[in-house]
Amino acid sequence: MGRLYAGPEQPAHFSKLRPTAPAGLTQLTHALVVHEHRALQLLGGPPLFSVPVATPRPRSSRAAAAMYRVAGSHLRALKQHGSSRFASTSVVKQSSGGLFGWLLGSKPTQFPTLDVPLPGVTIPPPLPDFVEPAKAKVTTLPNGLKIASETSTSPAATVGLYIDCGSMYETPGSSGASHLLERMSFKSTTNRSHLRLVREVESIGGNVSAIATREQMCYTYDAFRAYVPDMVEVLIDSVRNPAFLDWEVKEQLEEMKAEIAEFSANPQGLLLEALHSAGYTGALAKPLVAPEPAIHKLDSGVLKEFVAENYTAPRMVLAASGVEHDVLVSIAEPLLSDLPAVKRPEEPKSVYVGGDYRCQADCQNTHFALAFEVPGGWYEEKTAITVTVLQKLMGGGDWFCTGGVGKGLYSRLSLRILSHYHQIESFSAFNRIYNYSGIFGILATTSPDFASKAVDLAAGELLEVATPGNVTQGQLDRAKRAAKCKVLMDLESRAVACEDIGRQVMTYGEREPIEKFLNDVEAITLNDISSTAKNIISTPLTMASWGDVTNVPTYESVSRKFHSK
Repeated sequence: MGRLYAGPEQPAHFSKLRPTAPAGLTQLTHALVVHEHRALQLLGGPPLFSVPVATPRPRSSRAAAAMYRVAGSHLRALKQHGSSRFASTSVVKQSSGGLFGWLLGSKPTQFPTLDVPLPGVTIPPPLPDFVEPAKAKVTTLPNGLKIASETSTSPAATVGLYIDCGSMYETPGSSGASHLLERMSFKSTTNRSHLRLVREVESIGGNVSAIATREQMCYTYDAFRAYVPDMVEVLIDSVRNPAFLDWEVKEQLEEMKAEIAEFSANPQGLLLEALHSAGYTGALAKPLVAPEPAIHKLDSGVLKEFVAENYTAPRMVLAASGVEHDVLVSIAEPLLSDLPAVKRPEEPKSVYVGGDYRCQADCQNTHFALAFEVPGGWYEEKTAITVTVLQKLMGGGDWFCTGGVGKGLYSRLSLRILSHYHQIESFSAFNRIYNYSGIFGILATTSPDFASKAVDLAAGELLEVATPGNVTQGQLDRAKRAAKCKVLMDLESRAVACEDIGRQVMTYGEREPIEKFLNDVEAITLNDISSTAKNIISTPLTMASWGDVTNVPTYESVSRKFHSK
């Protein structure tokens, strides 16, 4: 064992002890005895046993056994002494403090158990079994602008300004304006410089962001609830009074050029853009990411004209999560009531036609997508909700992602495709739904020599879910739970809840309670899944491929798989 201790006070023969204890005495027991003996010596207490320093180690086995028996009895006594302190679950009225309490001279103390309340501590009453969720309230100002909010127990709040204006409202002269507006958000205004705005946000620990989509522009501000008046004022000032300084616009245009150059590193983003440009004519075919030729036409004048034409009161919703509605209205109404009440224009039309897009690029893989239209979009609520469950049912994902294959080991695409074909790196279902239309399909990444087979597999999976009897009730129930879980978890975020309020009020004029969504999901049947999938794949096919597209089948050959009749 080597030397247990070092120092002049250590008995000389302690270093010579060997773990040769008789049967029944382990090395651990031997070490404990030595430690206890040493501790008592250092603190001046009576030793466990006497060992004369000058006396040599006992040579007879009988003497050694006797010494170990004495040590063992002392150790057992110590163990019994310690365990007796905790032998009862009731409050221990008197405690000796144990070995170290005796050594240090501490006084006896009382130790209440954890189920006995501490004196002087007030325990708050438990929450009720059911707490009714907060309901969103909506107020429409005389100019048509809507203010919507719901309360929460969080000490923080999120306020957002949502505008019915995105890339689908762009004209040939303003192409790319939405993308540039996203980058110009929370820059200099006519009332404050960009530096002042940033310092005001940082001084309260806030966070601002902006997102441009095809149908909406979204500006949000997140901070502690006590700063809601400051948040609302800065948010409205940034949206209503942008300065669009020439040097700031030029700076962001240079950033956009770099962003577009790096866009090739995002194949899935490229495919989604290609699906819209090839699958639609009209508004939804307009690019969300500014095309490079359009950058040279954008300037501060184009932005000012685009904002003046589209940022009008009837097309705006101020939404908040975690703010009392009356408080929000009292703060925002004076700042928004003077916006012009311009009649809301009709939404630009889009027609889904299907099509093919393929781009040969210097890439080791083949990226492709098969997609179809979701007729009706959000205004066909049952179809939109069924598509949400269908996407969870098919699932899929990447091989190398946190949580296992596709983060959904039991989805159809994970079990039937990713688990069997190592040539496929990614295989997942997706959907993009808009007010009046949407697209649903499969995105995949595979090795070039397997591209033809992978396309056949994707087509086969879409045909499978559209055939009655190929989806089991167990698979549907799992998909329903996954859809509910995803929505409920997302709504735990204030930013998501605020965005949900703003988008629903903009689309439906009100925010529907979450219970309605959960009930609608639960009501979906196997027949709903197969009939909805069948209606979707009966629309024209849209194909998009990027990378090594040499082995990608022709559009006509793939389309015939779905429309052979």
